[in-house]
Amino acid sequence: MVFLISTLEECFTFLDKIEPNVLFYGLLSFTLIVSIWEHYLSYRQYCNYKRHQTVPDELADVMTNQELDKARAYAIDKMRYNEIHSIFNEVESTVLLLIGILPWLWSTSGNILLKYDYHNHEILQSVLFLSIIMIYSAISGIPWSYYYHFVLEEKHGFNKQTVGFFIKDTIKKLLLTFVLTLPIFSLLIKIIQIGGDYFFVYAWLFITIMSLIIAFIYPNYIAPLFDRYDPLREGELRSSIEKLAEKIKFPLAKIYVVEGSARSAHSNAYFYGFFKAKRIVLYDTLIKGYSLHKDEDKTDKGNKLDETKSEKNEEETNSIETSKLETEDNTLTHRKTSDDQKNAVDEDQKSTKEKTNKGCESDEVLAVLCHEFGHWFLSHNLVNLCISFVNLFLVFSIFAALFKRTILYEAFAFTQTRPILIGLLIIFQYVLSPYFEVFSFALTALSRRFEFQADHFAVKLGHGDQLGRALKKLEKDNMSYPFSDKLYATYHYSHPTLLERLKAVKSMKQK
Repeated sequence: MVFLISTLEECFTFLDKIEPNVLFYGLLSFTLIVSIWEHYLSYRQYCNYKRHQTVPDELADVMTNQELDKARAYAIDKMRYNEIHSIFNEVESTVLLLIGILPWLWSTSGNILLKYDYHNHEILQSVLFLSIIMIYSAISGIPWSYYYHFVLEEKHGFNKQTVGFFIKDTIKKLLLTFVLTLPIFSLLIKIIQIGGDYFFVYAWLFITIMSLIIAFIYPNYIAPLFDRYDPLREGELRSSIEKLAEKIKFPLAKIYVVEGSARSAHSNAYFYGFFKAKRIVLYDTLIKGYSLHKDEDKTDKGNKLDETKSEKNEEETNSIETSKLETEDNTLTHRKTSDDQKNAVDEDQKSTKEKTNKGCESDEVLAVLCHEFGHWFLSHNLVNLCISFVNLFLVFSIFAALFKRTILYEAFAFTQTRPILIGLLIIFQYVLSPYFEVFSFALTALSRRFEFQADHFAVKLGHGDQLGRALKKLEKDNMSYPFSDKLYATYHYSHPTLLERLKAVKSMKQK
């Protein structure tokens, strides 16, 4: 281990020969180059959206040209939003760095603690520093998030949340960020302080263990704080899933349906869990005609029917006992009420019809899950987990070789102190930025390969046709535009495009 760190330290000796200002602008320039590259790719994709296309033959059975135009309009609106948001964030972060926000905020955090007689307490100062950044980030992000959900998504019919739901969601996320982030960073800084020459090994083990713990507690205890999770009701779909799981020896423990429709019309499916206790989660928007409130709706309808009958009996009794004029008035009022109720029922029926027209049939949902089972059967999740842990060890090793170099802190105007938190920020966000770009691209390419393999698994089990239909319906329901710029898709998409997947599925079925 010592040899590894000493070797890495020698590799980075060239940094000591660079002037602090030159290093600062060099790191800043690389982030600018990456941003320009990203904007170039986005421009290519935007031009792709603007080109008029007709529905591809593969989607002719599920999509019309009008629906394709709607998908294109949605894609264009999202691209414009993402570009404006991205440029704003880049300008904001660059300006804040140039005016020296980091040393000022660190100094301010220390001055606040001094008022309460906390002198040179690095962990508390780091906690306060992080807290201020998280609060600022949360507040500054609210207008963007509000616009995305209540303007952009609302315009295209995807937003289902109310303003109250949005506010509660934002507060919950901020509190959760505090609860998880502050203790983890405090312990990490303490480990680095007392870990000695092998602190990077202890830091790596700590973050690895915390990642596994969060992966366990999030779906079981945190996710239910934001959405409703109910067991999938007994029926054909549940029986089919259980039979498929038994057939491939998938250790299925529970099947949940999450009320994704409370916040969005988008759909998804996934599984989680360790060892012999896997749990499947299906979005209610994925299952055609499914509602978590089915039983509640029946009860409500029964109550409303009883109330209507009671009101009708009362009206009949009153009509006998009252004068003819009063009877006529009551009749007019009753007709008006009936008309209002009829309009309300028509609206409900229209909404219900739109919902039942979306989603997948049971055999198509099963095919989607068969694809997910393929990731488990082929150990894709385990491979990704191992890669992430090896990568984490590597970056902590590089951090150990770099974080004591004064030049890095001086480049960001930290001339008097070398806080560990600032070292983590500089090294992970700026110094290792080129490495992370390459690593991210490699993971994206690997992910696409895994998706093809999972599709192949579903085809081998005889679900190829159903998977193809499900993919096409999901593309239509999520209003995804089927055409993409090749370079943009290669760099950004963790999944192959729909047309690529349909072509591959067709080819697999013919083998």
